[in-house]
Amino acid sequence: MTTTAIISAILTLLSGIGIFLIACQMMSTNLESASSSKLKNLFAKASKSKLLGVGIGAVGTAAIQSSGATTVMVIGFVNAGIISLAQAATMIYGANIGTTITAQIVALGMFGENVLSTTVIFSAFAGIGAFAMLFAKSDFWKRIGGIFTGFGMLFVGLSLMSSSMSDFAEMEAVKTFLAGISNPILLVLIGAIFTAIIQSSSVMTSIALAMVVTGLVTLDQGIFLTIGSNVGSCVVAIVAGVTSGRNAQRTALIHLIFNVSGAVLFLVAAFVMGLFSDDMSFGAIFNRMFPDVPQVQLAMFHTIFNVATVIIVLPLTGALVKLVCKMIPDKVETDPDSPRLFFVDDNMLKTPPVAVQQTKREIENMAKIAIGNFNRSLDIVTKLDFSEKDKFAKDENQLNFLNSAIIDYVVKLSKMRQLSEKDHNYLTTTFRSVRDIERIGDYAENIVEYAGMLKDTGEKFSSQAVEEIENVRTLINELYDKIMKAYSDEDFAAYSEAEKVEDKIDEYTKHMETSHIARMSLGLCSPNAGAEYLSLSSNAERVADHLINVGKSIRRLE
Repeated sequence: MTTTAIISAILTLLSGIGIFLIACQMMSTNLESASSSKLKNLFAKASKSKLLGVGIGAVGTAAIQSSGATTVMVIGFVNAGIISLAQAATMIYGANIGTTITAQIVALGMFGENVLSTTVIFSAFAGIGAFAMLFAKSDFWKRIGGIFTGFGMLFVGLSLMSSSMSDFAEMEAVKTFLAGISNPILLVLIGAIFTAIIQSSSVMTSIALAMVVTGLVTLDQGIFLTIGSNVGSCVVAIVAGVTSGRNAQRTALIHLIFNVSGAVLFLVAAFVMGLFSDDMSFGAIFNRMFPDVPQVQLAMFHTIFNVATVIIVLPLTGALVKLVCKMIPDKVETDPDSPRLFFVDDNMLKTPPVAVQQTKREIENMAKIAIGNFNRSLDIVTKLDFSEKDKFAKDENQLNFLNSAIIDYVVKLSKMRQLSEKDHNYLTTTFRSVRDIERIGDYAENIVEYAGMLKDTGEKFSSQAVEEIENVRTLINELYDKIMKAYSDEDFAAYSEAEKVEDKIDEYTKHMETSHIARMSLGLCSPNAGAEYLSLSSNAERVADHLINVGKSIRRLE
């Protein structure tokens, strides 16, 4: 082989890897966007059932063709407190099973040697998808086109990698060098390091498949490279976990322990079986199980390896969770009441459709805090009981923090190219929604100030005034419930009902002003208390206005 041939083979391999990586990313991104709501609902179903957690992880990963994306989502969920550490562990187990579907697809693409080989047929999907991406009008069909294009490009990249491996197989020096790398531990390390560098176990597994099919390495060598790719895939989780909370770091550690444990168990098994006979090696066993189809042999080993590891580790999940909690203990919180985001973090930006759903949850939680403080302010002003003032101040501080933190997060999220048109339109509405919710907190703060003024003057509201305040409180809470239903479920009928409640509030606050002026004229209420009461009724009416504005933001998406 000439130097030119060697350079050509290397460039072909690099081209194949590049196209394969882009294809995987394109498929993953468009699958996430096309099924964002279903994906979110699927992950939300994680429960105490270990098998269900494994199934969710496997199905979710198979759906988006990226164990890395699944792992990042799981880390984000556990960091936000949406799922427990044990649930996260089982979902990561499942992700390891789900990612083997890529190897099965690649193996399928290696059948046939003529013009109608499966590689050629599947590669044609790239052209079909490209037409859809260019000419489809709806965002949904553009996403479907992206999935088809990525699927087709997957096999274009595979074809280039296989071609380069065929070239290398003709080089005696390369064959001799690779034949000398027979140590299983060294092969596992090579697979792990290469996977860690390119951050894609699918590429490493596909290269191993191509090497085995072309005879560049033996099936046993390919098996140990594949085991190494599992270990190397933990890098994505480790990077995501390092910048997150304690539970996220523990989740990343569980992923590492799980994959390393599987590698160690199979290395030990390979050593023990090799002591008896060469016919007991994994390569020999899978060769007998699937004769004359090396691509299927390696793909099936990849699946069985991960399923077997899950079966072994699953019963030990509780002990594993306790172990990582001891290895990464809780931090001593210097200020447990410090404001923070509850449902989103920067790791979720890697999966924008899920980040959008979690942003909505963060805004819903902000609204819950705001209405809670509004109700607390009414308790303070009607009872002149200031025992809850510290709690009120803490929540007001949280609202002010969320006002800026959510907006900052939405700005970063809006820059993600993987957003669907619907998600992008939703994000544009969040700026005003967050501001409206923050203003509710400000009006609650005004009401607490009115309570302080009443206390300073030694006055209080009459029983009739308190009754009217309780009536408007009931109406505003009813409005809040309907607006949140409209916002959470995009229930436009609930918004229409909310508008009717808001009309009642407008009428009732006018009644409050009229009746209070009448009471003052009869000497039933003092002018000082009357002034605070009129300001309170005006603030209550404005709270209703801001709530209805939150509903309008969703109505614009209809």
